Amino acid sequence: MTSSQTVAPDEATLVGRAKDGDVRAYEELVLRYQARMFRLAVRVLADRADAEDVVQEVFLTAWRRLDQLADEAAFVGWLYRMTTNRCLNVIRARRPQAELDPETAESPRTDTMPEHAVQVSSQLGALHAALATLTPEQRACWLLREVDGLSYEEIADAVGAGPAAVRGRIARARAQLSEVMKPWR
Repeated sequence: MTSSQTVAPDEATLVGRAKDGDVRAYEELVLRYQARMFRLAVRVLADRADAEDVVQEVFLTAWRRLDQLADEAAFVGWLYRMTTNRCLNVIRARRPQAELDPETAESPRTDTMPEHAVQVSSQLGALHAALATLTPEQRACWLLREVDGLSYEEIADAVGAGPAAVRGRIARARAQLSEVMKPWR
């Protein structure tokens, strides 16, 4: 390794520095994890603006409460937990919205193969509608497992439930999604 190459500090080192007031270390943590938290939030909330707000709030809260994090190596799990909880709070606070009629809605995608675009759009719409039928807790657990690939223990930590409860939520979500998505097999 040459002197011009530097090794990026690990998560625990950055968290320790940030706890000591190093703003640049915290900025590095934000850069490392904001995209991951945004993907989770946008999938749970199905709304980019709400997801952006949630992620911003989570990172501001994390900065303010960094001294409360006992294990510096647990930072990303802590972020997942805060992001998931904040998303669930946003969902609970939402008012019922008018249903979008897929027959009259225009697709924002223009493609050179319109039949394929229509099929993909229909499948994504069906999956989005199927995910909306899940409870917020089931949806969060399913997304954390199937999209983010977290273990049951990591999901349990993120949503504040036991691993058995997480397994049950994911199993019910899978069964419900499987039933709703049967026509697309």
